[in-house]
Amino acid sequence: MQANCTVNLTVQYLAKKWTLLIILELYKGENYTRRFSELKDSLEGITPKILSERLKELEDEKIVSKTIDTSSFPVKCEYTLTESGLDLIEIIRTIKTWALKWKIDNIPCGKQDCKDCVL
Repeated sequence: MQANCTVNLTVQYLAKKWTLLIILELYKGENYTRRFSELKDSLEGITPKILSERLKELEDEKIVSKTIDTSSFPVKCEYTLTESGLDLIEIIRTIKTWALKWKIDNIPCGKQDCKDCVL
């Protein structure tokens, strides 16, 4: 595969551990927005360093936007899915549909919309 191939370049950041799960957790937030601490608490096992790195990568790719509120202490950082980030939700749904159809060891999922999933 060529280094400048669109698929290759896109997979380089989307396939990193936690990236799609971060996008999914942002999707679950009110107005597709969550604070750093909310994301950290909802992604069991992620370190603050990795979460920060992934959010920065997603921000650089314009999949996530960051808002900083300095009007109070502690300073609040909120992350919101952009339009392109919301488009990725359809890809995550497609992955879910494929996994439920073909993966034998998956736990059956009763939620049609990942936004309603509490797992």
